[in-house]
Amino acid sequence: MSVLTVVITLVYPLAIWFGHGQVQPRWLALVLLLAVATRLPTLAISRVARWSVMGAMLLVVAAVWSNAILPLKLYPVLVNAALLAAFGYSLMAPPSMVERLARLREPDLPLVAVGYTRRVTQVWCGFFIVNGALAFGTALWASEAVWSLYTGVISYLLMGALFGIEFLVRLRFKRLHHV
Repeated sequence: MSVLTVVITLVYPLAIWFGHGQVQPRWLALVLLLAVATRLPTLAISRVARWSVMGAMLLVVAAVWSNAILPLKLYPVLVNAALLAAFGYSLMAPPSMVERLARLREPDLPLVAVGYTRRVTQVWCGFFIVNGALAFGTALWASEAVWSLYTGVISYLLMGALFGIEFLVRLRFKRLHHV
């Protein structure tokens, strides 16, 4: 992802929160449209990226047509669903997503590490299920402030915590298995 994509993804929930009540949702949809536009270069790379962009465009159209905030609040749910689809599919059609990422640094990955990367991919799938469900719940039943706090801060802190814990577990795994 480009730096612009990352920045827009990070500020998206805050833009929706600050804009809600100040700007009509159909105009806030432009922020989502911008986020989609930054992902266009990935369309040639993966089917999941294409479906994700199409889903986001449907959310943009729904927000513009209905002038409602809910379609815009569903974008983090879509992102989690797309990541779950990509990671989950890689479990059915190996190598797993984490194995693919690991092989970028270490092409000759030992067999014991392949099993570990598969398990980490499963953990990330679980994270995307829980995170997506919480994003969905806050979109439907929480205030814009709570939704923004969860999708714009808490979910990223949880993701960072999972990255950090996995890094520590990986160090221990490498030490125990001499990898």
